[in-house]
Amino acid sequence: MLTDVLTGWTAETLGGLTLLAGAATWGWLRRRRTPATPGPAPATGIVRQVRTYTLLGARAADGQPVHWPSSRPAGVRITWTGPMGKRDQFELTDAVLPDGTYAAERVSVYPNRGVL
Repeated sequence: MLTDVLTGWTAETLGGLTLLAGAATWGWLRRRRTPATPGPAPATGIVRQVRTYTLLGARAADGQPVHWPSSRPAGVRITWTGPMGKRDQFELTDAVLPDGTYAAERVSVYPNRGVL
């Protein structure tokens, strides 16, 4: 009778350990074969670097030059609202200033091209 109990217990224990080892091995192999999924791709497929632009002729409330971070390409116009509520448009350029930032020129400084 004791032999039947020990034999049954041994068989069940070894069977359970075998199933556990098999499941662990299967999970490890599956994780190893499946590549990690990359993050979402940008909608345009182009990743642009963020540049810091200095808005030429614009000053913050404390008198410091205004810096504008943007990933938009050169030629794009942005609108900045100054400390007094005045709205100005600036065009982003590829010109690099001595401090390492890019220049954003005020559009209102130049005459309207349609008038010339």
